[in-house]
Amino acid sequence: MTYSSSSKRTRAVALRNYFSPFGNKLVQSGYIGSDQMQQALVETRKSGKSLVEVLQMLTGRPLPPELQRQYKKHQLFELKILYGVESLDPEFSDYDGLEIARLIDSLIPIDTCRRYRLIPLKRIEGTSTSVLIAMVDPDNLEALDDINRILRPRELGLQRLVITSEDYDRLLEKFHLAQSDLDKEKERIAKEKELEKLSDLTEIVGSIDSPVQEVKDADEDNLDASEANQAPVINLVNKILAKALQEGASDIHVEPQEETMRIRFRKDGVLHQAFDPLPKKVIPAVVARFKIMAELDIAERRLPQDGKIRRMYQSRKVDFRVNTLPSRYGEKVCLRILDNSATQLGLDKLISDPDTLQIVRDLASRPFGLILVTGPTGSGKSTSLYSVLAERNHPGVNISTAEDPIEYSLPGITQVQVIREKGMDFSSILRAFMRQDPDVILVGETRDKETAKTAIEAALTGHLVLTTLHTNDAAGAIARLDEMGVEPFMISGALLGVLAQRLMRRVCSECKISYHPTQEELGHFGLSAAKEENVTFYKANVLTPEEMSEARQQGTVCAKCSGSGYKGRVGVYEVMQNSERIQSLVNQGATTDRIKEAAVEEGMVTLLAYSINLVRQGHTTLEEVERVTFTDSGVEAELKAKRKSGLVCKKCTGDLRPEWLDCPYCMTPRFQD
Repeated sequence: MTYSSSSKRTRAVALRNYFSPFGNKLVQSGYIGSDQMQQALVETRKSGKSLVEVLQMLTGRPLPPELQRQYKKHQLFELKILYGVESLDPEFSDYDGLEIARLIDSLIPIDTCRRYRLIPLKRIEGTSTSVLIAMVDPDNLEALDDINRILRPRELGLQRLVITSEDYDRLLEKFHLAQSDLDKEKERIAKEKELEKLSDLTEIVGSIDSPVQEVKDADEDNLDASEANQAPVINLVNKILAKALQEGASDIHVEPQEETMRIRFRKDGVLHQAFDPLPKKVIPAVVARFKIMAELDIAERRLPQDGKIRRMYQSRKVDFRVNTLPSRYGEKVCLRILDNSATQLGLDKLISDPDTLQIVRDLASRPFGLILVTGPTGSGKSTSLYSVLAERNHPGVNISTAEDPIEYSLPGITQVQVIREKGMDFSSILRAFMRQDPDVILVGETRDKETAKTAIEAALTGHLVLTTLHTNDAAGAIARLDEMGVEPFMISGALLGVLAQRLMRRVCSECKISYHPTQEELGHFGLSAAKEENVTFYKANVLTPEEMSEARQQGTVCAKCSGSGYKGRVGVYEVMQNSERIQSLVNQGATTDRIKEAAVEEGMVTLLAYSINLVRQGHTTLEEVERVTFTDSGVEAELKAKRKSGLVCKKCTGDLRPEWLDCPYCMTPRFQD
């Protein structure tokens, strides 16, 4: 069918009346034909896509810039008519991305912005302050209710603008770019405030010898912050902290007694009195001062509390982990000193025995499996674990840690703090790690079945997992996991090895005393007098309080150890590798003694044997071995293993008691220990 020229003109007029002004411009410009334009409008209504998107799909050509500007202008005009509010074109109205980020950060959360597709632009000051908000749908009643619920309590009004969906996405991207700048600004301000709060304890060191000044009586039942903020109390508490740092203490114990208050420091693992007993009347004020510094509740004196103090010392930040505990005569305060800058990480700096060092490094280099580090509190487990991480830490390895608290800061790894109040315990964090593509995982502590099983499952599925347990020796870790309810086949399948450790005081190199122990002393540790004949042993030059006072008067106190006889600590290690024989014993449910005996037979150096070697090398003393690692069961386990290997005397059966030390059979090379 053909149309006459008049009918064509009539049809063109009809189409012009049908299309919008922008549609007519598209047809007149030749970008698209009338039929295609009609098809585009139908497709837009059907699919919900924008007209420009449909046009470009139909024509296969991008919309020319001048037509895009026309479309945007037409779109904003229609939105303005539709919603009855002014429209926003970000190309002609520039808003500060940093101000948008501040408003989202402090006023309208980003989740709310995304849910309702809106974005706050700026505060408008006037007779009444209001917030200008751009919205894709300004008539969304639910969005308006939520916004007013936020603004009304702050006495802020609302001014709306309508915005296209595309422009909203661009503004949101602008916010994300500005957010990183805002985060940097907040971090800088926080650091400045933190430095303002930190008092430098270095300046106090020179006046710590006379810690007690006049402190007025404090009524414990009516104690308030003003009592704890008196200058003498502040001065006393700062001197306690400064002296602990000066002496290299690891813990501070503030202990109320019946008539006095005792201050003790733990130095190199041993507690000693730091000051003369303080008068009872200072107890409430001193305890309250520590609680104020740790941001604890000074009114709560019936429940334990935990907090943290941060101070400057010799141009470095030092943290004090604070715990208060109600006791008979008042609250005891215990502070653990966390001075990471004073700790050097590295397995070679910790483990002095080359064979043990190589075994630990071999275990740590494995791609997957479970490594356990055991020992009592304060035995250096965290330092050992972080030394392993430091050696594995390079760009090709993804390392994640879950800790309570985070004791070391290691660049390049992801560290997560346990927050039990919010449900972030070790097991839940560990499960989250599994979705983070980790290579090495550190779990600060394993105390329950769920954490243990999750850690073992992670080790069995291609991850190297490091964690700690509280056991006396390496073999005891198997029994501890069994007590938690972990199946033996899972333990034997996942375990790579167990590192048990202790810290032993290092004898002072300046004032140590050389001597040779008696047969009875050597026999007590399972040593043969004949074998140790050419070994030089050392004793610590420990001064009694009376001798210390006299030495100070004469100026003869050792400059290195200050008369304690020891300076620093040395690690003692026991590494049990999970061999086929150990796996078999674990699956059979063998006892700890049987597993330890088998490990010794396979060459494991026990804590006792390692510490005796340190004595032979002149690093420590037999007294320290007795205090830290000696147990009768440890000696017996070694002797049992040696008997089976034919390495002890057949006559005296390796008993090595003093009456057997002269046994002629023990003197022969074959049977010497």
